Amino acid sequence: MRIATYNVNGVNGRLVNLLDWLADTAPDVVCLQELKAPQERFPLAEIEAAGYGAIWHGQKSWNGVAILARDAQPIETRRGLPGDAQDTQSRYIEAAVGGVIVASLYAPNGNPQPGPKFEFKLAWYERLRTHMLWLASTKQPVVVAGDFNVMPTDLDVYAPERWVDDALFHPKVREAYARLLEDGWTDAIRELHPGERIYTFWKYLRNALARDAGLRIDHLLLSQALKPRLQAAGVDRAYREREKASDHAATWIELADG
Repeated sequence: MRIATYNVNGVNGRLVNLLDWLADTAPDVVCLQELKAPQERFPLAEIEAAGYGAIWHGQKSWNGVAILARDAQPIETRRGLPGDAQDTQSRYIEAAVGGVIVASLYAPNGNPQPGPKFEFKLAWYERLRTHMLWLASTKQPVVVAGDFNVMPTDLDVYAPERWVDDALFHPKVREAYARLLEDGWTDAIRELHPGERIYTFWKYLRNALARDAGLRIDHLLLSQALKPRLQAAGVDRAYREREKASDHAATWIELADG
């Protein structure tokens, strides 16, 4: 079972690239982020023509998450992260697919910090942790995947000294991510590539991709029930090199049959 997470940076504007990637790599499950489209503008017809069922949580101009399943229909289990009735941002969706609970998330950026956006990010992470603890308590196979907007360690950023004041690398945010791992979740990329410098995001500016000046901010976290099935993990960097590509590359895992 191949599960991928992909921040598409605008699902309609980059639809051709997305469909090409689906056709070339044939993932079984896909978690999308930054749809940047209201609910009614999600390209369902094109996604279905590519062989995927879909659920999505859209939002005009910003945010937006989705889950796609090849030759299947994801069974939605949650829409929106619990814990704050005032939070209307489309950043979390969850479904059952092929015997696995799959969550697609898009964490807040948090910049500028300090400030209300940073405080919202920290509070959002606390809500995420609470929900992930509940998911873990069910003992089900679960993968929580998406753009976490955090580089967990110095190994995950091309020039750590340049990011010390950024909300994506702030100690409090890194600590929030570390607590998820302390709770028993497994970072799939780091589990299989513990010392390798792997990036999932490169800015469009200053020839960042060619210089490999990247960040690892897209992660797949596995529950203890799912960890033994992890066989492979990687990043589809070649698609980042295409014309009109997202600034993220798809990140994926392969699981043994349960």
